[in-house]
Amino acid sequence: MTTPPGLEDRPLEPMTEVSNPTVREYLDEYWTRVKAGDLGSLPIIGGLIVVAIIFATQSPVFLSAANFVNLTRQTGALVIIAIGVVFVLLIAEIDLSVGFVSAVVGVSMTLLLRESGPDWAWWFVIPLVLSLGAAIGFLQGFIVTKADVPSFVVTLAGFLGWSGVVLILTTEFTDSGTILIQDNVVIGIANAFLTDFWGWVLAIVAVASFAGLQMARRLARSRAGLPVKPILIIILQVAALGAVAAFVVAVANSDRGVPMVALLVLFLLVFWSFIASRTRFGRHIYAIGGNPEAARRAGINVDRVRIAVFMICSFMAGVGGIVLASRLRSVDPAAGGGNLLLNAIAAAVIGGTSLFGGRGKVVSALLGAVVIASLDNGLGLIPNLPSGVKFVVTALVLLAAVLVDSFSRRAQRASGIA
Repeated sequence: MTTPPGLEDRPLEPMTEVSNPTVREYLDEYWTRVKAGDLGSLPIIGGLIVVAIIFATQSPVFLSAANFVNLTRQTGALVIIAIGVVFVLLIAEIDLSVGFVSAVVGVSMTLLLRESGPDWAWWFVIPLVLSLGAAIGFLQGFIVTKADVPSFVVTLAGFLGWSGVVLILTTEFTDSGTILIQDNVVIGIANAFLTDFWGWVLAIVAVASFAGLQMARRLARSRAGLPVKPILIIILQVAALGAVAAFVVAVANSDRGVPMVALLVLFLLVFWSFIASRTRFGRHIYAIGGNPEAARRAGINVDRVRIAVFMICSFMAGVGGIVLASRLRSVDPAAGGGNLLLNAIAAAVIGGTSLFGGRGKVVSALLGAVVIASLDNGLGLIPNLPSGVKFVVTALVLLAAVLVDSFSRRAQRASGIA
């Protein structure tokens, strides 16, 4: 093989070695990004601490083990529905129908499980009704993308239409309007608890999985020739998570144990976080949320991804509807109503998902839902507090979260990091 002309005497250029940051350099860089507006989860973590302090001083029950376990159970359905909302917000869309879509799935499941009705097995009914939820998402997403109708209008129509379906289903098949769940497995989804042993096993698996993912990511970046996070930082993060997990399990075990629904929430968070951050489909979602026209020109099938996202949202609403029905052990004409929709959207936004698309993480659903549930729970423990105060406080927290996001984006644009 001959050498190309002009290269015979040219010396080989040495490969540039990647300089990995020291712990001090890593922390300095992090602080620089924070000052530039990249706040990450800092506002929400600070808000949780403030909420805990305020309500602990107002009611000693707030930090009790029994209330902690109840709060975990109450948060489960909200977290699950908010995960789907996060995906929709990432593509700069909105879904106003999630509350009643969750109710349609929950009511359908309850009717199919009735002993006086079809009396089908739970393992057949649950996948069937979740498929119904995904089909609703496909229908709404198809109209949004192919008919070019704003998602606000389409899902507002869904909000009204699916609420009517819930009323029809609950009034046509029972005189009282309330339908009891008669399957012990389904009831156990939100009402069963892990034993002390399995609670600790869950904590160990969660911390070990986090450590493994961090090391795998570090190894992948190292092989790609990219700077990697200092190993001491990873150790500190794993230790912090381990301390939190140990505290949660210890407190839960001092009461009834870790709720079974926590295991479901953890699985869904890990699964959808992997989809959003480690797959091509997830990268396409962020690309569309950042600039849909640029994504289209890059060869991404924007319509297909948008439809899939609406399907994910409705599917997760269905899972949340099943958990909510399980916790209440019944469904009624009011299912899916109340503050469920507003709380799900607020949870995603308060957790750090941008309303402008392209920014946010699946874990935002957990963080925001914990804030919303803690506010509702804590305000309910304060005696003689007018019910309207809950709405005012929640509104102020939501507005504060949106303002923080807006100011953060402005600061990042001004500093050139966004």
